[in-house]
Amino acid sequence: MVNDLVDLMRDSADDAPPDDVDVAAVVTTARRRVRRRRGAVGAVALATAAVVTAGALTWGGPGTGTDGPVAGNPPRPDAPVLRLADAEAAVAGRDYDELTSYTNEDLDADNGQYLDGVTDDGLVLFQDGPREANGRTTTYALMDPATGEKDWLPDPGIGQAQVWPAQLGRDRLVLLGLDESDISDDGMEADLLAYVFDRDARMWSTTSWRDLPRVEHALGDVGPDGRLYVTTPDTRGAIPEGGWPTGPDGDAEDADAEGDTYRLWSVSLTDPTDVRDEQLVVGDVAFTETAMVWTDSSNGDAGRVHVRDLASDEVTDFDPDTGERCNLLNLGAVGDRIVMSQYCGTYAEGERDDRVQILSTDGDQVVTIQDSDAVGWLPRGSDVVNLTVHTDDGDAGTYVYDLRTDRFLRLSDTLSSWSVGGSTGEPNQFFWSTPVNGGKGATQHLAALRD
Repeated sequence: MVNDLVDLMRDSADDAPPDDVDVAAVVTTARRRVRRRRGAVGAVALATAAVVTAGALTWGGPGTGTDGPVAGNPPRPDAPVLRLADAEAAVAGRDYDELTSYTNEDLDADNGQYLDGVTDDGLVLFQDGPREANGRTTTYALMDPATGEKDWLPDPGIGQAQVWPAQLGRDRLVLLGLDESDISDDGMEADLLAYVFDRDARMWSTTSWRDLPRVEHALGDVGPDGRLYVTTPDTRGAIPEGGWPTGPDGDAEDADAEGDTYRLWSVSLTDPTDVRDEQLVVGDVAFTETAMVWTDSSNGDAGRVHVRDLASDEVTDFDPDTGERCNLLNLGAVGDRIVMSQYCGTYAEGERDDRVQILSTDGDQVVTIQDSDAVGWLPRGSDVVNLTVHTDDGDAGTYVYDLRTDRFLRLSDTLSSWSVGGSTGEPNQFFWSTPVNGGKGATQHLAALRD
């Protein structure tokens, strides 16, 4: 999905918030690709816009604090370490096969059409985003990636609302959004809505849950039990007195921040009265087929990692040994692997300690990819860790790390300004994007790594 915040950025240019935007609401589950900041613009307000440029999400607030970059080099993780320079250049036809692609020539001018994810039976969810050409109404098709043939679905009744796929199954599609007609007074919370498409009946239905507290983000995971797991706000990390200091790049230097916590709930997608408080305070949450994984907090110091065996209900936990000045951006899990992307502090000469940390569910350190501006995520259904690097030096581009083979590949040395991605139908699949038209547009690619 590509999310357009261009108009919002322009409207806010004369009165930018004092800190960077919290972008948790403008990316999908496991796709929080741009480091998050605590800012004055609420998540619900952001969710009403439609395209996001990744580079535009680094408003720097001039902090007055005294802590800033640390002298010396970033500390080496207590794990096998890869740097971006260790990645091997990927070759199409040898390392991966492109399954399909789609190009929007000018996303600066208008919204476009996007590849939003892959269903469990291998079809691409194709979104026609709200724009003047379609009456500003979002519609969807299921596209065969081999032929490009599209089966257009009935109008879901979403209009211009922003939604994110939570499940792309063989039997149903589940998209999550926020009830923008009833937003909290502070603009930070709203009721959650689920738009569910029954693929056999070819009908959409909309579900909400009266007993579910308001949420900050239209994000959630469908667990192996078929229930939708969502989080509601519990505590929010505080901005230090005097504000965040400013790093050498002009951004707020909020490394090693106090994290946010949430209460975990689960709901039925078929019964709006079935709402369960899971009696658990979490940071980020991820599921494998056999386990639930969560951290103590998110968007700050992650704390400990907890793993619950879904068969026995036994819970184990461990210290992930994240960096001394690292904030958790996102969490992913598949099989016996856990992926933690962390935005860390700045050291001498502007070098950053950003990390994509891969661990086992037993807490063993598998490998850490450590380099400036490296941001990673694990798409739902995939064994391929995606990394993007937004820098002005030679490291910029898209990378992938294959959890099955431990291959570390560089796909490109250019990076689109437009965020893309989604869940995948097969473990070896991944999305990436390249810029076109001088960066005004982008080509989305769906590819599969070769064994």
